[in-house]
Amino acid sequence: MSNPLQREFEFYISHQDELVEKYDGKVIAIKDGNVLGVYDDELTAVTETKKSHELGTFLVQKVSKGNADYSQTFHSRAVFS
Repeated sequence: MSNPLQREFEFYISHQDELVEKYDGKVIAIKDGNVLGVYDDELTAVTETKKSHELGTFLVQKVSKGNADYSQTFHSRAVFS
């Protein structure tokens, strides 16, 4: 199965330097090559972004230099309401 968020992650990688300049230490939500929001933590990023975008259609990524904080993918059958 291919990763449906690969394109969003590739956007992050290709724009990492400029994103670090703007958002270092923050958590961003990315969809279709756009930063949807900037947050202090992952839980808030998911909670707020899912209000207007379906889960699994956006990437939540901590912004930092290097690759230490690259995204991890978790698959769940849980339903959030």
